[in-house]
Amino acid sequence: MSINLATKLREGTKKSHTMAENVGFVKCFLKGVVEKTSYRKLVANLYFVYSAIEEEMEKHREHPVLSKIYFPELNRKQSLEKDLYYFYGPNWREQVAPSPAAQAYVNRIREVSATEPELLVAQSYTRYLGDLSGGQILKGIAQRGMNLSEGEGSAFYEFADIPDEKAFKNKYRQAMNELPIDEAKADKIVDEANAAFGMNMKMFMELEGNLIVAIGQMLFNTLTRKRTSGSTELATAE
Repeated sequence: MSINLATKLREGTKKSHTMAENVGFVKCFLKGVVEKTSYRKLVANLYFVYSAIEEEMEKHREHPVLSKIYFPELNRKQSLEKDLYYFYGPNWREQVAPSPAAQAYVNRIREVSATEPELLVAQSYTRYLGDLSGGQILKGIAQRGMNLSEGEGSAFYEFADIPDEKAFKNKYRQAMNELPIDEAKADKIVDEANAAFGMNMKMFMELEGNLIVAIGQMLFNTLTRKRTSGSTELATAE
């Protein structure tokens, strides 16, 4: 019996998705207020998170479940390296380190890979489906908010090896629905996806201090006062 995991994940993470969209840093971003210092720290954190996901997925590329959603064309590590070079310069590797929330996120990815690799389905889904869903919109916001020229500091949002993002998302969801798992495992994957949303939220919340210093508490309060709904959240899954 096949399990419609894509629908289970979409329905099962709706609340987490909405909560993530209403983190102050994300609300400001979606309204076009993008402060370079906090944004480049986000890029650094994402570099460590994606490096972990991609290393662990590579490790399990022949796993009976994970092999079905192993798509190297999704990988973001090299794109993030380009952005880090842009934001930090040629010696960026000496300047970046994961924040406490990012390190906890990385630790969780390594832990599930070692103990229950199937849960990497949730970690991959939460990041990559969001990237594909909102990438171009978020790229435009980042470019306008930081006055970036085309091709500078926004490589993260570019999927050079995926010409049709909508078609690829359908392919990815179909692959998830054909995974050889039972209901109990599917429920654990949904739980892990909710945990991943929570880890993303903590990373975003860490960045609010820098943002408030840059734009002022009053403007931050104004931008974050009203709840937003139906927007495209900053790189978490649709």
